[in-house]
Amino acid sequence: MSFKTTAAVEAMKAEVCALHAELLRWGLVTWTSGNVSGRVPDTDIVVIKPSGVSYDELRPELMVVTDLDGKVLDGELSPSSDAESHSYVYRHMPEVGGVVHTHSPYATAWAARAEPIPCVLTAMADEFGGEIPLGPFALIGSDDIGQGIVQTLEGHRSPAVIMQNHGVFSIGKGPKAAVKAAVMCEDVARTVHISRQLGEPVPIAPHHIDALYDRYQNVYGQQPAPEEKK
Repeated sequence: MSFKTTAAVEAMKAEVCALHAELLRWGLVTWTSGNVSGRVPDTDIVVIKPSGVSYDELRPELMVVTDLDGKVLDGELSPSSDAESHSYVYRHMPEVGGVVHTHSPYATAWAARAEPIPCVLTAMADEFGGEIPLGPFALIGSDDIGQGIVQTLEGHRSPAVIMQNHGVFSIGKGPKAAVKAAVMCEDVARTVHISRQLGEPVPIAPHHIDALYDRYQNVYGQQPAPEEKK
């Protein structure tokens, strides 16, 4: 059975392609490393970066379309080597609509130390609801990384995980949210690293973390206007 594209799939190709430029803009990737994927809303279809293609060569038509098992449905190029991990996340975390992988330098330095990033900044409490957790070591080329991501993030408020000796994986309701989580992960990883050069960072009390997280997630920014009473 041949795959027939839709407007929603084409829109996701364009979005996923464009978001790769954000990884470069924020210094999260080098050469061809890293990848973004997005799940087409209300479908079992995923769009992901092709493997080994330079960022300046990416175009929407080069994005690879797969199902939730990682089977290629559309595209002439091979999908990212992390496609199986992305697929595993989508299968086991149905609320996720975007997955990002980077080797951003400061966050990956924490991964090399096999150490989670402690919640010592209000920005961390806002975005991650606590520490950025450490996931287990896993080899590339199967869904082992995906299993580690899901096991680590289940029951955790953080949209990012640093996988031991590897790098960052982040998730979101859509690919843009997952990219934001990757950007924020690198930002706080750098700041906490710098603070440790000066002394031991001071942790934020759990009840303050809860309050900060609730405010940022539910009050901060432009909230929809309340419905008028009839």
